[in-house]
Amino acid sequence: MACGSELLSPSPIEQPLAPATACDEKSAKALQFIEEVTKNTDSVQERVLEEIMRQNADTEYLKRFDLNGATDRKSFKSKIPVVTYEDLQPDIQRIANGDRSTIFCAYPISEFLTSSGTSAGERKLMPFIHEELDRRQLLYSLLMPVMNQYVPDLDKGKALHFLFVKAETKTPGGLVARPVLTSYYKSDHFKNRPFDPYNLYTSPNEAILCPDSFQSMYTQMLCGLIMRHQVLRVGAVFASGLLRAIRFLQLNWQQLSHDISTGTLSPKITDPSIRECMAKLLKPDPELAEFINMECSSEDWERIITRIWPNTKYLDVIVTGAMAQYIPTLDYYSGGLPKACTMYGSSECYFGLNLRPISDPSDVSYTIMPNMGYFEFIPHDDSSPLTLSHVEVGKYYELVITTYCGLNRYRVGDILQVTRFHNTAPEFRFVRRKNVLLSIDSDKTDESELQRGIENASVLLKEFNTTVVEYTSYADTKSIPGHYVIYWELMIKNASRPPTNEVLNQCCLAMEESLNSVYRQGRVADNSIGPLEIRVVKNGTFEELMDYAISRGASINQYKVPRCVSFTPIMELLDSRVISVHFSPAAPHWTPERRR
Repeated sequence: MACGSELLSPSPIEQPLAPATACDEKSAKALQFIEEVTKNTDSVQERVLEEIMRQNADTEYLKRFDLNGATDRKSFKSKIPVVTYEDLQPDIQRIANGDRSTIFCAYPISEFLTSSGTSAGERKLMPFIHEELDRRQLLYSLLMPVMNQYVPDLDKGKALHFLFVKAETKTPGGLVARPVLTSYYKSDHFKNRPFDPYNLYTSPNEAILCPDSFQSMYTQMLCGLIMRHQVLRVGAVFASGLLRAIRFLQLNWQQLSHDISTGTLSPKITDPSIRECMAKLLKPDPELAEFINMECSSEDWERIITRIWPNTKYLDVIVTGAMAQYIPTLDYYSGGLPKACTMYGSSECYFGLNLRPISDPSDVSYTIMPNMGYFEFIPHDDSSPLTLSHVEVGKYYELVITTYCGLNRYRVGDILQVTRFHNTAPEFRFVRRKNVLLSIDSDKTDESELQRGIENASVLLKEFNTTVVEYTSYADTKSIPGHYVIYWELMIKNASRPPTNEVLNQCCLAMEESLNSVYRQGRVADNSIGPLEIRVVKNGTFEELMDYAISRGASINQYKVPRCVSFTPIMELLDSRVISVHFSPAAPHWTPERRR
């Protein structure tokens, strides 16, 4: 096995970032900073770990491991265990309930950032400290200097970015709990951000911060249309979010056009701050309204993004991981514009940025910035974690982090593959979330959760003496919003009394009620996920599926029914055997309030 020291020199084609010719002093400093920290990856990591350990030395958590003030790597690795969320949950719940002791972090916990759902159906709560905002803001400040090297003149226009806040709640102890981007958009760092010609948005803060998703989307789309010639990039956080915006335009262009023609804002927009803001911006423009009518009334929406926003240089969206399924649809609407995945982060920590942001989606890699936290990597064989500078190109790892906010050796659940090195910093391709089967937007459903949903729905079939023999699933993203499709093969013991359509529809709803709060929020509040669908297939279908797998070389002794499918011939086989289709008749229960 090659040791990390043999991989420290960049290959001939991986030269350091060159400052753009027209780069201002601020951008030059940003690029220089990237070069410095990636040339000294290991020493920066050593310093970060020492800082974190010294800062939190007197916390209850670290005191449990008898470190006696040690801040070195050897003591850290030998004494502190690698943990999961479930390991930390009792202590996190203490903080949520109002315990203000220094449990994880020397600084006061200012709020919780919510992450994807736990097996109990609630979002994870990640402790957050106000001081961390500066560190995360630093990473944001590096994005445009990197992009400027690949796309010129981005300071000559604006970005049409569809940005939204999501529902937040309070824990029993009074701390706010909300998604990471909602926290950022509501922070002074965002609301009072200094003028930056490279980061001007068409969307006013009033629209971004409006909690009503319809009013927020409507206003952002309206502003984007009014300023259509100024738009140089179009985006959303996830690819699914940008496609929802296009679908919104398909459904609402007539009212938007009316507003532009008359210079009056739709009465559906009731938020006072938005109405005040738009009164200054919205003026009658019959010519623009006529243009929108002409473009949007056609059934042909191919290249609609470049037709309406003709100066768009690229799409700013995440299309890695589960979002890759949306690439063909984005290409259809944009005429194949480049798709820039600029940064990699999560509620727990911001990790790094893409130094080649206009690369093909299949080649997107993120350079871990060693100043953001302390990073370790569990190899695919689950052996001892490696440091950032000792991973090897081509190999797969699970990410483990130690943060200034008090997470120590925490398994994030992301599986990454090392693709190359930039100076001494490895670049990683995001492969997948560990154990995740289905995802449409920010939802993540694993096999055990899907199984639980099947079991709960099956209860409704008992009175018909019917059981689910086999099942599989896939995330259907052809429609907007996308939705889960579950294939069921049923055993109906009394053919004269099969389950009714109404009952099978209720089975869809029962499955949705069983899924986590992130999924249910997407269905109810965000409208980012469509109603779950069950497709009942003919008896013997899953046996045919096995025969097909064996014909392609699978071992009959080791064959297991895949619980999620995406391979086109398998999808075609399943769909050719469908005998009935059922959808959830209502939205599942969801409330911002956390379960006690």
